[in-house]
Amino acid sequence: QVQLVESGGGFVQAGTSRRLTCTASGRTFTIQNMAWFRQAPGKEREFVATITRTGGDTAYLDSLKGRFTISRDNARNEMYLQMTRLNAEDTAVYYCAARTAFATREPYDTWGQGTQVTVSS
Repeated sequence: QVQLVESGGGFVQAGTSRRLTCTASGRTFTIQNMAWFRQAPGKEREFVATITRTGGDTAYLDSLKGRFTISRDNARNEMYLQMTRLNAEDTAVYYCAARTAFATREPYDTWGQGTQVTVSS
């Protein structure tokens, strides 16, 4: 199947930028759409951004438009989330997700383990 591993998390200062990377392995040719989600302490997991297989279309959580940018490099089997002007509300575990050719009804059938981003003021 497909395995996803996130990297790039850590402690960051408010107002700065950070780029997260999701690296895919396994049957990567089956990957279709990909996405980033996040879960803040005490809150439910929320959608952040999604990107189509070719990277031609993207969509974002409305409140993050203009600050976060999703992209992917299929040749490297990587997806990215560029985050700018970070603030304390962005503190969360960020998850990478993918829809593969094996998915049935769920929008994303493969998930990474997550990477913690902590924004300090």
